[in-house]
Formats: sequence, C-alpha cells, structure tokens
Amino acid sequence: MDPQTIHKRRWTILGVLIVSLLVIVLDNTVLNVALKTIADPRDGLGATQGQLEWAINSYTLVFAGLLFTFGVLGDRIGRKRMLMIGMLLFGLASLLSSYAQTPGQLILARAAMGFGGAAVMPQTLSIITNVFEPQERGRAIGVWAGAVGIGIAVGPITGGLLLDHFWWGSVFLINVPIVIAGVIGIAIVVPESKNAVRAKIDFGGVLLSIAGLILLTYGIIEGGDKATVTEPTVFGPVLAGVALLAAFVWYESRIEHPSLNVRLFRDGRLSASVGAIALVFFALGGVFLFISLYLQDVRGYSPLQAGLLTLPLAVGQMIFSPRSAGLVKRYGAKLVAATGLTMVALALLSYHFTAVHSPVWILEITFFVQGSGMALVMPPATTAVMSVLPREQAGSGSAINNIARQVAVALGVAVLGSLVSSIYRSGLKPHLTALPERVRDVAGADIGTTTGVAEKFGAAGRAILPPAHDSFVHAMHITSAISAAVAFVGALVVLKWMPGQPEREVETPPVEQREAVEV
Repeated sequence: MDPQTIHKRRWTILGVLIVSLLVIVLDNTVLNVALKTIADPRDGLGATQGQLEWAINSYTLVFAGLLFTFGVLGDRIGRKRMLMIGMLLFGLASLLSSYAQTPGQLILARAAMGFGGAAVMPQTLSIITNVFEPQERGRAIGVWAGAVGIGIAVGPITGGLLLDHFWWGSVFLINVPIVIAGVIGIAIVVPESKNAVRAKIDFGGVLLSIAGLILLTYGIIEGGDKATVTEPTVFGPVLAGVALLAAFVWYESRIEHPSLNVRLFRDGRLSASVGAIALVFFALGGVFLFISLYLQDVRGYSPLQAGLLTLPLAVGQMIFSPRSAGLVKRYGAKLVAATGLTMVALALLSYHFTAVHSPVWILEITFFVQGSGMALVMPPATTAVMSVLPREQAGSGSAINNIARQVAVALGVAVLGSLVSSIYRSGLKPHLTALPERVRDVAGADIGTTTGVAEKFGAAGRAILPPAHDSFVHAMHITSAISAAVAFVGALVVLKWMPGQPEREVETPPVEQREAVEV
C-alpha cells in the first residue's frame, strides 16, 4: 500500500484498529458485571472472591508479561500479521472461556485470552504511530483512548443484557463475532509494516517478569484470603516475586536487546507518564472490583441495571478523550494530566462517603467525574510515551504504555481486592454466631457467598445481611481512601516530573530508511 493511499485511509484504518481495541476492553468490562453470577454456585461456577480475582489477574498478568515480546514480534514479522494472529487467538480463547466448567478452567482460559490480547494491543498503537504524522497523532491517540470509554459503556450493558437472557458464558462468547468482523476489516484496510532492523527476542526477561508477577500477585491474594501476612504461603511468594522482579530489572539493564529497556526511563517524559498511568490504574483496579459487587450484592441491582448505572463513567471518557489533545496543546501535558489525576482522586475519595442506601445520583456524578479524569490522563500520557521513541520502536513504546496499565490493574485488584476481603471477613465474623458452626467460615468468605448462604437459612440467614452489607461498605471506605491517596500521589508525580509544554517530536529518518512497507 503506497503512502498516499495510507494517508487517505488513515481515519478508516483507525476505525478498524478501534474495533480490535474494543474487543479487548469489552471483555474486561463485561467480566466485572458477571462476577456475581460466576460466583453463584447454581447459575455460575461457585467461584470464591480469590478465584474471581485470579479470573481477572490470570488475563492481565499473561497480557502484561508478553506485551513486549509481541511488540517486538510485530515490529519484526509485521504488525498487521501479528494483529490478525492475536485477534484469532483471542477469539478462540473467548470460546474456551464461555464453556469453562470450573473456576480453574475459567482461570486458564482467561490466561489464554491474555496471550491473544498481548498480541493485539501493542500493534494498534504501533500502527497508529506509523500511519499518522506527528501533527495529527495526538488527536488520533485521543480517539483511540476514547474507544476505551465506548468499551466501558457497551461492556456492562451488553453483559447485563446477556446475563438476563443467557448463561454466564455468553459474556465471553460475544467476543467471537467482534473478532471475526475485526479480522476481516484488518485484512482489507490496514497496511502491513515492519521494522527493517530485526531485534532479538528476550525470552529470559519474559520468563523472569511473568514468574515474578505471578508469585507477587499470588502472595498478595493469598494474604487477603487468609487475612494474614505472617504465614510462609503469603510472605514467601511475595518475597520471591520481588526478588525475581529485581533480577529482571538488573538483567534488562545489561543485555543488548531487552524486552523492557529500563534505560528509557531516564527520560522524564516517559517515566512521569508511565508513573501516571500506573498509579491511576492501580487505584482503579480494586475500585472496579468492589463497585460491581456493591451495586449487585449490597444494593440488589441486576447485572443489566448495574451496567446502566456505570454509563456516566463511559460518557465522561467519550466526551473528554477526543478533546484532550487540544487541551494539551493549549495548557501543556503537565497541567492537563495533573488535573485529570486530581479528578480521579476526588472521585475515588467520594466512595469513602458512600453508604448502603446512598442516593444513586451521587454515584452517577462520581462515575462521570472519574471517567472524565481518566480521559484527561490517558491520551497525554500515552502521547508522551510514544513521542520519546522513534517510529521504528513504536511497538516498544506501545508495550511500555500497556504494561504499566495491565501490571497496575493486576496489582490493584490483588492488593485492594485482598484488603476488601480481609476487612469484610473481620467485620462480619462476630455476626455469624446465629448460623450453624459448619457454615460460618464459608458464609463469611465474601459478600457473594454470604448472600447465597443467607438465602438458605431463613430468618437466621436474613439477619446477617444488614451487618454483611455494613461490613462490605466499611471495607469499601478504607479501600477507596487508599485508592484516592495513590491517585493524589500520581498527580504530584506529574506536577514534579512531566514537562509543562508539549515536546517536539523525536526526529526520525525518512520512511524508506526506517521501515519496509509491504504491498
């Protein structure tokens, strides 16, 4: 495809790439709405809160661990080719997830989905960077980020509709037709491109990073399940994970072709931007977990109603993401991103004052402010990351951006989710004495299990629901306050290190020298 044709089709190409992005985002937002159903032993799989956290994190950990490898592979064998391979793998793994028979099978199938998603995500930003010139790239990335808002809006509503009419696995099966449409669009519209210089694949770094993240996350979730940090099964994996991640950083700083080039973080634009992305998504990771359980288990909304209630979060993203490039041009990335992080922090802090029967309109305002703040953080931070690297390393820049987000989400779900679980069990334990002793431990495991047990024990069961709701909301208050503090730290990081005015684009050699473009 010649450069003139690519330029004419650039917005159509962006539209096709957004379809590829949507299927990844849609999957995660649909899963949030389905958590309560999957936890149900009759209508779902009877998953515990720890298993639900692993259903989320098995995807994000594999996704994050392989992003750099697939970014390099895309730069090497062709970004369009890798994008199509990733989409097909994601569709097949979605099919396996939809028919999982046990929580363990679902966790494994979700890990396979992460494998496919890791092949898709880096290619979308890489292709955008190569298709759009610097003067339009910020706007294109803003539209790309706005697609996340569309996914957040469509996902919960679609998931709610499916759960109202079909079995829980339909929330994964819906990915298959989107994958088919995306693959057809990619084959017809998207141009092939690759890096003329073939980089080596860092298998050692990939193994170290995945092993370290899995051990760290396992220890954190185990600590939440057991409500302790003193058992060897808790602190052992955590220490081993930290040691492996430290070894990963050391190793990556000394090899010629690292999967994560840690030397790039010497650039203030990249380090501050990646820090902002990581902190905002760490703070949001646990919130997305507990707010879905709050709406359904505490407030009693159906999956569809819960999905509709989160619509303002998506509306805020859709309104402000496309406009963020103009705001950055006028006020600078530092002020825009810091404002966005402050808005996110205030929204997270407001959950601290949410009660069991708080007016719904307060939640709706909170969701809108939270989504708008995210929209002001992600596009300028993403653009800053991509501007540090020349175009032939676009896959690496995309991978850095997405690794920061996915690792932060995984750790946020693990840390904050475990905190919610531990505080909830401690608060509910004194109120379980009316139940038979044999079911007390099970009944106090998590809010979903408590609700299920309460339905089976008549008046004695119903009596534990008010203290269960109070205990969960109390856990939510503490977690939201910590999340807000993390987001405020992110705002301070941005104010301290992110440049105040837009940086000039990195000079790159002519197209024919930097890339081999296939017809």
